[in-house]
Amino acid sequence: MPATSLRCRSCATEYALEDIGTCTACFGPLDPVYDWDALARRVTRETISAGPASIWRYAPFLPVEAPADIRLAPGFTPLVRAPRLADEVGVGELWLKLDTANPTHSFKDRVVAVAAAKARELGIGTLACSSTGNLANAVAARAAAEGLDAAVFCPADLEPEKLVATAVYGATIYAVRGTYDDCSRLTIELSFELPWGFVNVSLRSYYAEGSKTVAFEIAEQLDWDAPDAVVAPIASGSLYSKIAEGFDQLRQVGLVDVETPRLVGGQAEGCSPVATAFASGEPVTPVRPATIARSLAIGNPADGDKAVATARSTGGAIYAVAEADVGANMAVLAEHAGVFGETAAGVSLGALRRAVEDGELGAEDRVVLVVTGDGLKTPGPVEALLEPVRIDADADAVLERLGVLT
Repeated sequence: MPATSLRCRSCATEYALEDIGTCTACFGPLDPVYDWDALARRVTRETISAGPASIWRYAPFLPVEAPADIRLAPGFTPLVRAPRLADEVGVGELWLKLDTANPTHSFKDRVVAVAAAKARELGIGTLACSSTGNLANAVAARAAAEGLDAAVFCPADLEPEKLVATAVYGATIYAVRGTYDDCSRLTIELSFELPWGFVNVSLRSYYAEGSKTVAFEIAEQLDWDAPDAVVAPIASGSLYSKIAEGFDQLRQVGLVDVETPRLVGGQAEGCSPVATAFASGEPVTPVRPATIARSLAIGNPADGDKAVATARSTGGAIYAVAEADVGANMAVLAEHAGVFGETAAGVSLGALRRAVEDGELGAEDRVVLVVTGDGLKTPGPVEALLEPVRIDADADAVLERLGVLT
């Protein structure tokens, strides 16, 4: 395993590969350090293609050992062309990265698999998290597959579809009277008191690395090439920035020889601190979420400033998408590509449309849009589209309505 240590992003203090959430010197975030020379010698396109059809084909790029007994493996999700949607939004070529195909139908299965592998290495018996829903599903399912206990902390008013899809795995759900940020603060406090593996607190350095595998898969599925742009939603900012890191790392070890794509990000207008910071040039300022896109409702994003830096370094952009457009974009995605994505997908498509309107992307560009979660988890914004034609069980009545009989 080429990962050698954890290093503080702010002050460069190094730590062993343990369950350490933040730097004890300055409270900055910790990132894994890799031996890139060893990776370049060891990893080839051929060794990767010989690996399992999951995130574990990229195990050398991850800060944990691949499990000997791989269970419920996420990753290597479909990358599909969407020509009708490309014509609708005005880009030359549009691909959809369907992370709805993961075990619990969101990209969170990737990050939890990596965090859980570290928890098993450290002998931790309970996986825990704060969540807006998708992460709760992934933690609960992973714990069930691995024979661990699970405890999740969610806002009490979360969509019932996501709560049921967590409870079914046997997890203990703590319904917190407050926002996601209240849940996050609570789990940070509890991480100092309980011997649990809080995947997005004490295990966050490992957890976040799972998102890089989205970039690795896109490159491999495009025959070791990169698109001109990747569009993704922004909540904490980790997925967005890790996708860019993934492409950077592939180039660093010689697996691709193209530039990192422009990263286009989206936030719903009712919770858009990162989009606001990108537009203003100021640091991210926390907000109180008021958005229909509950999976993105993080008012104090841990990696918000890093996401802004990613947008600038890749020549990308971050947009705030009007709340009224989220459901409409979910419908456009479904009607033009046959893909039912959750509210986050509606936000991402809204960001892509804004980028085209602003002239940032157009008919010459090949774009990948990451569909991070399944629309069956958040059907509310499109439920008004349900307007069935009510008929009797009479073929003549149908034919008459269609104008076949007069």
